Amino acid sequence: AGSRAVLIETYAGLHEAACLTNVQTEVLLGEGARVEHYKLQQEGDKAFHIADTGVYLPARARYRSHVIDAGGRLVRNEIRVRLDGAGSECVLNGLYLLGARQHVDNHTVIDHLAPEGTSREYYKGVLEGHSRSVFSGKVIVHPGARYTDALQANHNLLLSENAEADIRPQLEIYADDVKCAHGATVGRLDPDALYYLKSRAIDEDAARSLLIYAFANDVLDRLPLEPVRAYLERTLTARLLHGRKVEELI
Repeated sequence: AGSRAVLIETYAGLHEAACLTNVQTEVLLGEGARVEHYKLQQEGDKAFHIADTGVYLPARARYRSHVIDAGGRLVRNEIRVRLDGAGSECVLNGLYLLGARQHVDNHTVIDHLAPEGTSREYYKGVLEGHSRSVFSGKVIVHPGARYTDALQANHNLLLSENAEADIRPQLEIYADDVKCAHGATVGRLDPDALYYLKSRAIDEDAARSLLIYAFANDVLDRLPLEPVRAYLERTLTARLLHGRKVEELI
């Protein structure tokens, strides 16, 4: 009870290597325990990646997940969380950077089974080429789970006419005195924001890169572990800013 742990999973592969990764993870916490779970997936263009995570939370336990997908041809992440004790909490953060014909599915199910539980889901995606994302998030507030506080959000930035983001938010509420909400957006770069940056003598390519970086970096700002955050910021800089620092583009 009251123990803490940090779990870091990393997956990397050669650019042309075809492979299948099939991962099963079970997280069982004691009362008051806390886990920070990082999953960084950067496999090759021909990789298939399937991951299933099950989480059990008793009273006052806390689980925070951070899933970053920047590789793979076909990726499916499934996360199931049971908030089985009063005052338990889960946070699910996700970021996916897709191009070419990459496809990423994120499926989450959060079961609130006890009073005063809190859940937060915050997923963002940047899609180019013919890539596609699917986000299916379900929150179930069971009878007796009064004073549940649940929030779900998924936001996607499309950078090409052929990219596609599909969203399916779901709330099932069977208890009173709860606070639940969800939000979802699919859009393109704001032309007004582009115009503003260009009016400050920033060329259009640099302005686009800065806006995309700011959109994606919002998820990284939520990572509490500094070494992981710094590594992912370097990855994001290399991919979205072509290795340049933000200061060099302003």
